[in-house]
Amino acid sequence: MAERGVDVSALPQEVREQLAELDLELSEGDITQKGYEKKRAKVLAPYLTQTQNLAPPPAYDAQSPGPSSASAPEPGPSNSSSSSSRHRRTRRPHRSGGTRDERYRSDIHTEAVQAALAKHKEEKMALPMPTKRRSAYVQSPIDNCTPPDSSSSSDDEAVSSESAGPQQSPDTWINSSLHGSSTSSSASSTLSHGESRPTQAPQPQSQQVPPPPAPAHPPHSHSQPSALAEAFAQARIDPVGGVGPPDVPSQAQARGSRVDLPANAVVRGMSRGQSRSSMMETADGVPVSSRVSTKIQQLLNTLKRPKRPPLSEFFMDDQEEIVEVPQADPNTPKPEGRQIIPVKGEPLGVVSNWPPALQAALARWGATQGKSPALTALDITGKPLYTLTYGKLWSRSVKLAYTLLNKLGTKNEQILKPGDRVALVYPNSDPGMFWVAFYGCLLAEVIPVPIEVPLSRKDAGSSQVGFLLGSCGVGLALTSEICLKGLPKTPTGEILQFKGWPRLKWGVTDSKYLTKPSKDWQPHIPTANTDTAYIEYKASKEGTVMGVAVSKVAMLTHCQALSQACNYCEGETLVNVLDFKKDMGLWHGVLTSVMNRIHTISVPYAVMKACPLSWVQRVHIHKARVALVKCRDLHWAMMAHRDQRDTSLASLRMLIVADGANPWSVSSCDAFLNVFQAHGLKPEVICPCATSPEAMTVAIRRPGVSGAPLPARAILSMTGLSHGVIRVNTEDKNSALTVQDVGHVMPGALMCIVKPDGPPMLCKTDEIGEIVVNSRAGGNMYYGLHGVTKNTFEVIPVNASGTPIGEIPFVRSGLLGFVGPGSLIFVVGKNEGLLMVSGRRHNADDLVATALAVEPVKTVYRGRIAVFSVTVFYDERIVIVAEQRPDASEEDSFQWMSRVLQAIDSIHQVGLYCLALVPANTLPKTPLGGIHISDTKQLFLEGALHPCNILMCPHTCVTNMPKPRQKQPVGVGPASIMVGNLVAGKRIAQAAGRDLGLIEDQDLVRKHQFLTEALQWRAQTDPDHTLYVLLNAKGVAVCTATCVQLHKRAEKIAAALMERSGINIGENVVLLYPPGIDLIAAFYGCLYAGCIPVTVRPPHPQNLSATLPTVRMIIDVSKAACILTTQVLTKILRSKEAAATVNIKTWPIIIDTDDLPRKRPPTIYKPPNAEMIAYLDFSVSTTGMLTGVKISHAAVSALCRSIKLQCELYSSRQITICLDPYCGLGFVLWCLASVYSGHQSILIPPMELESSLTLWLGTLSQYRIRDTFCSYSVMELCTKGLGGQTDMLKARGVNLSCVRSCVVVAEERPRLALTHSFSKLFKDLGLSMRAVSTAFGSRVNLAICLQGTTGPDPSTVYVDMKSLRHDRVRLVERGAPQSLPLVESGTILPGVRVIIVNPETRGPLGDSHLGEIWVNSPHNATGYYTIYGEENLQADHFNTKLSFGDPQTLWARTGYLGFVKRTELTDSSGDRHDALFVVGSLDETLELRGLRYHPIDIETSVSRAHRSIGESAVFTWTNLLVVVAELCGSEQDALDLVPLVTNVVLEEHHLIVGVVVIVDPGVIPINSRGEKQRMHLRDSFLADQLDPIYVAYNM
Repeated sequence: MAERGVDVSALPQEVREQLAELDLELSEGDITQKGYEKKRAKVLAPYLTQTQNLAPPPAYDAQSPGPSSASAPEPGPSNSSSSSSRHRRTRRPHRSGGTRDERYRSDIHTEAVQAALAKHKEEKMALPMPTKRRSAYVQSPIDNCTPPDSSSSSDDEAVSSESAGPQQSPDTWINSSLHGSSTSSSASSTLSHGESRPTQAPQPQSQQVPPPPAPAHPPHSHSQPSALAEAFAQARIDPVGGVGPPDVPSQAQARGSRVDLPANAVVRGMSRGQSRSSMMETADGVPVSSRVSTKIQQLLNTLKRPKRPPLSEFFMDDQEEIVEVPQADPNTPKPEGRQIIPVKGEPLGVVSNWPPALQAALARWGATQGKSPALTALDITGKPLYTLTYGKLWSRSVKLAYTLLNKLGTKNEQILKPGDRVALVYPNSDPGMFWVAFYGCLLAEVIPVPIEVPLSRKDAGSSQVGFLLGSCGVGLALTSEICLKGLPKTPTGEILQFKGWPRLKWGVTDSKYLTKPSKDWQPHIPTANTDTAYIEYKASKEGTVMGVAVSKVAMLTHCQALSQACNYCEGETLVNVLDFKKDMGLWHGVLTSVMNRIHTISVPYAVMKACPLSWVQRVHIHKARVALVKCRDLHWAMMAHRDQRDTSLASLRMLIVADGANPWSVSSCDAFLNVFQAHGLKPEVICPCATSPEAMTVAIRRPGVSGAPLPARAILSMTGLSHGVIRVNTEDKNSALTVQDVGHVMPGALMCIVKPDGPPMLCKTDEIGEIVVNSRAGGNMYYGLHGVTKNTFEVIPVNASGTPIGEIPFVRSGLLGFVGPGSLIFVVGKNEGLLMVSGRRHNADDLVATALAVEPVKTVYRGRIAVFSVTVFYDERIVIVAEQRPDASEEDSFQWMSRVLQAIDSIHQVGLYCLALVPANTLPKTPLGGIHISDTKQLFLEGALHPCNILMCPHTCVTNMPKPRQKQPVGVGPASIMVGNLVAGKRIAQAAGRDLGLIEDQDLVRKHQFLTEALQWRAQTDPDHTLYVLLNAKGVAVCTATCVQLHKRAEKIAAALMERSGINIGENVVLLYPPGIDLIAAFYGCLYAGCIPVTVRPPHPQNLSATLPTVRMIIDVSKAACILTTQVLTKILRSKEAAATVNIKTWPIIIDTDDLPRKRPPTIYKPPNAEMIAYLDFSVSTTGMLTGVKISHAAVSALCRSIKLQCELYSSRQITICLDPYCGLGFVLWCLASVYSGHQSILIPPMELESSLTLWLGTLSQYRIRDTFCSYSVMELCTKGLGGQTDMLKARGVNLSCVRSCVVVAEERPRLALTHSFSKLFKDLGLSMRAVSTAFGSRVNLAICLQGTTGPDPSTVYVDMKSLRHDRVRLVERGAPQSLPLVESGTILPGVRVIIVNPETRGPLGDSHLGEIWVNSPHNATGYYTIYGEENLQADHFNTKLSFGDPQTLWARTGYLGFVKRTELTDSSGDRHDALFVVGSLDETLELRGLRYHPIDIETSVSRAHRSIGESAVFTWTNLLVVVAELCGSEQDALDLVPLVTNVVLEEHHLIVGVVVIVDPGVIPINSRGEKQRMHLRDSFLADQLDPIYVAYNM
């Protein structure tokens, strides 16, 4: 396909039209693919050579039509819309734009849209195109699928992808980019368009700058880094050419191998420059080369553009209310006319031979004109199939009436009584059967309810039809034999029970099943009265289907009024293309025609699809006087008319356009007249009309007299319309709407215009309102729904002062319009298509028309576009969903979407919230093939639409965001705060654990200040007491350690360390072991030898590239003299695979401790004082910081004593630990606590659970464990994996009633939902609801809270999330909107004091105030372990004093926000209990719009948005909120998540999501404690290492 490189938008107008025509022929099957390619190549041949040489000229210019415009004059009157596009029509008389369903075709409008787009083009919009993984779209052929990012940039700015082709060297690529950049404000936004493929270019030897390397993931071949800056940055990073990846793992690993990953290896206490001097980074420590950051830059540039001033002022953020009512714009146009006077139709004439009832007319014609034709039906080819005479129609209807009343059911019981409702289920191709059934029901005096034939159990709107049948109390359905055979059946052959339908009996009405009535039986035909004659169904905007009941007298009066208005005569012929079951098709084609003995020719929809001209041919053949059509039929006929030369429409006196009330009908009528005037069509016969199911015919244009002037048009301003007023458009022809009148009010009717919402107040003459009608010929009620009926059928208009204008009730028609000059009625839209955005009204049809005018031929399938609004964040937001053509390329689609945005913005001055393209033929259809809007909306809101392309624009259309908070300067002095607290009666927010009593432990403490002494003492006094039992995945104890065994193993290791030269006392030793007893022995071995142990998680053998760098970094940072490890790990550290990741030649001494000789050390080291460092605790925080803290011997003893007291641990106790033993409280419990307290610890490595989920719970039950410790990851594994298997566990005898406390060890806010669901799930196994609790620790103090055995149960409070964002705590009731449940983090440990401090003033805060948690305790860490002693950081975090209050005490800052609340409960000492609530880490909070957000809150909302979202994570990048969601479902759900995620974050957090990234499960990195590593994720995203399924950049 050589011509792929041609920029179609740059070709001349007529060439583009030829291509569009070819595309159309291909899409409609008029031409083969081969023929298409041949013709297309021929058309493009002259341009191919040009484009290869140069960047294309600017794209189309809406002002200059193609060169052929003037050359071809055209017959016919030049009315407003035909002339503007005349040159187009002469060249292709049978096509006018190429989409099938062109109800909304308007050349004026197309021109307006093109002008608007041209204007935008000058403004150079550059939207970042979404990124998609290849597999995420199967739709289009692969060569269309690698669009450059220039999708919506202007073409003169983009370097075309072919022109920078393989013949160029990277130098030229860089230069060509450079020239482009001069036009644009920011280099990256421009250069991201010149996406060439520099990697394949031949490289001259002398070249200085290496080209940007190809990205790591081949699927993103279109994602070259493209900004010039990036090319240079890459060149500078690594002169060798190959750029080493930043220190972040590739995301290939499964989530099973948990990794602690520092993001970009930042070590606390070590400045960034020192950590990575070789690499050029952005301010956030992210390598520059990244396509993602380019896209984000593009997005930011787009967002920086001056927004149109919002329609209303920004909402202020009151402390309690989020949004205020917007202030009205003083320049809004307001209605100025006088109050409208009701408009009267001409009186309904009395004609002597009008029948007393419709059935009487049928009886009369059946008797006197039996041979006269009543109905001709066509077959699928458009040939007449049968003709039903009036005689036959009468006799069959009588037979049916007799059968219905007498022959259904058994002899004695009569199933149907007069007044019962009966459903009529007949296909559109069988009008004859329907007529007989309808009149049979009227004669039997039962009420027919015509409905569509159900096709499947899952039909769009099928349950709503069920609602209709239920509300009408239908029990019997009549159908034809053929139709009955075609209905979906169950395997047993019964008719399927359709979703939501009542149980129905089915009756067949074919003649052979009908019984001839006895001689003396005659149907009863009373004079028309107010009883219901039939029920017509109608679907509301929300999709509910209701039945409009029409009385016998209304049916008759309506027929009379139509006869008078349309001047029907006996014996005329009428061609009906409309659906004969309802609306105009029923009123004219079934009822009025029989009253006037008219011959109806019914053209079914299926024939129109096969032969669009069939109705024109029928008019010609039968010399029909009247035709009943819709705009689409005019359009289709026009498109196909060149196949017919000799048709004549001269016989028509009336061409009734049923949807003439649609404002877009005017252009269809004009265009049709233009083409068919040559075939005898007279201009005055076109009669648009306005109808609605409730008011029936509202107005119809009367057939004109030949030569009389044609009615005028109204050219209205769209802006005026959006404010509900009529203003003639003068200034800007782009935003004008041309409407034609729909004639005068019906005979005998009275009409006025009232306000569409609120009380029915009369409108002013220049105001648009809802048309209400009073007439005998209208609907009476919604059958069976009395409440809704009153508001629609019994409306009494009131004047400006609110007094009713009379007694007579009017019916709301649902049509919006006004009365023009000469009492002509104009309709500008329907109530159900009304979208109210920011107080302005927009019409869905108008938006569809604008979207269709944006060259849809490449993108939209058959013009199928749905527009609706959804309520998000206190306003309606407009959503457009279109079906995408199967052959549309990714780029075409995105370009079309960005242009629709611009066009709607220009013409309607309204922002779109979401634009989605779905695969062709996937939107729910109405019975006649239109789009079922309410079902589409439902699918959108449920996330079941499965779009293949989506563009969200919340930034432009959400203008009612609260103002960003301005932080007040902290100028309040300490004294006033103190006084303020006292005046308010607030106590200072502090809490303390009980005293660390020295009584019971006196001996042990005095004798054994150090753990090493405690171990030696236990080995002497109680040598065979088992301290540790290690279990494997089968639950078998693979290793145990008694006091003496542990002591001896520690001695062996100490001896090995002391023997080695180069390892001195006080040096750091890295312990690299899997979780187990070896690790514990090595720890005590180090202490015996006087070395300082550093525990490190071993690298994952299957994923060395990701896990080994972290090990290497800790070894380097801690300056370790030696590594103690196992034989297996020694091999790994020295393997080739390891060498590929790190430099293995520079490892420190490695000692394999598996087979050490039995030696004892000469002496066991005893530290000179307890302040000496016992060990280093290294951990990677969730923000990607690698921090090591120093823990002294005194802190170890104090912490162990504190835990012993809190949990009542002593030698006879057993506890189970299922935690990672490498840092924090997990390490303390695994390695230290047992040696101190003497209890037995059963150790379960958490990774064993992945192969055996029941291991932990089974152990608790088997050993009858009272106290157990676990992590959130373990709890989540059990909840997800065993949730459904509690019965199986019960059967296996698992019983958890023994568990008294199950503590989750974490450094975060307690995960209430998880602990709650865990307790609930395993309640059946005897787990007490009170057992589960949480612990809390931080880097500066490993254990601050721990719910022990004493102390009251943890309390829960509900806080207001809005206040939390303002750093305030406001307690609310459970279930309050925007409430967040928080649970206490456990009882404060003995010896610990906490205080809540304002992090800025460093002054203490009052009770229930949010601030930073500071802690004072004997087991605080002594400081960070840093290479470069940054003393100030040390002092700041570990030895801080309050600015006032108690300036003596030294505190450590935890870096967590929380508050203390005094509860009603009492603690062990009898005082009231102070509960500590942790809200979240300060480092992690996101500052957006001046407010403080905790990522977990946003993530909780995101995870609730759709069932396919597993885990999610959020972070910010240059003020944009990025949401990463893992997709658990199929990839076709991926794009469904984008709008739902955006909605939920906007609704619940009042934030606009900037980027939504959909990734595979397991991509979000999670550390061993089960915490998300968001910063690490952020770096991977920006370095383009996530391989996302989809990235959406919200505009």
